[in-house]
Amino acid sequence: MNKLLVSSIAAIVLTMVAGFSILFFVIDTDKSTVTAQKELETKKDQVGEKDPLHPYPAPSMDEVPDGEEGELIKLGQKFHNETATALDDYVGNTLSCASCHADGGTGEALDLIGISKTYPQYNPRAGKEVSIEDRINGCFKRSMNGKPLPKDGEEMKAMVAYYTFISKNVPDDIDGRDWAKLKKVEGDITNLNIKEGEELYKKSCIACHGEDGSGGSTGIALWGDNSYNIGAGMARVRTAAGFIQAFMPAAPMGGYEKGSFTDEEALNIAAYINSMARPDFPDKIHDWPNGDAPDDAAYETLAGKKE
Repeated sequence: MNKLLVSSIAAIVLTMVAGFSILFFVIDTDKSTVTAQKELETKKDQVGEKDPLHPYPAPSMDEVPDGEEGELIKLGQKFHNETATALDDYVGNTLSCASCHADGGTGEALDLIGISKTYPQYNPRAGKEVSIEDRINGCFKRSMNGKPLPKDGEEMKAMVAYYTFISKNVPDDIDGRDWAKLKKVEGDITNLNIKEGEELYKKSCIACHGEDGSGGSTGIALWGDNSYNIGAGMARVRTAAGFIQAFMPAAPMGGYEKGSFTDEEALNIAAYINSMARPDFPDKIHDWPNGDAPDDAAYETLAGKKE
């Protein structure tokens, strides 16, 4: 009888030990799983959600070198993000480079990663090969309705240094930047519905850009004295519609979310916005000197359009 009791007690003890061991293993495994998941989420936060989808993610600003070179790169980032205030002597409206090229030119909207690796390149609007400095100054004169930066000045050197830095992971022999190309909206533009564009604007754009297009909560003016002039790329309805369709509204609004506008809706919104008054660009008549102006060019040129 005593032997039977001892055996029973031993069996119970062994069962309890085994049970606690299994429980400890399960708990420890769960902890490991949670820890691994947290580490993965931390890595995601550090890298950024867009990076795994980008062929050549921009380096972190933590990688900026020390010394004069690093200071120039940081200054260039500041000029990109705060152009209207940091370079107010050269900007004629309230827009900055970041108004179109978000997150320091490394975000989803028209990223500039690799831009320094693709210049010099031929520009149809200029009818000749242009340098990256020329392209930057084109934005200052048109999109920001201002005046060009001195090509040998610190401001220009800083901006080029920054764009070179964010492009460091892009191969030197890259042929174009397919990931950053804006798909221009196709379709008939001879009879766009500006009234419908106005209604859509009131539904999905007005909260951010204001009823009068002056910038509203974002400060990004879409027409008027503080917006881009008629010589800017955004003054073309296909280009503007492509941007609207790809990136607007930035947050769900009026029953629409980013990427939900049809071609027709995006074109009509662009037509409405670009029907409003904005600054002129006197040199526009010299654009597309080879007569190859696109069908959505907002003005006539001396060379006209190719048939």
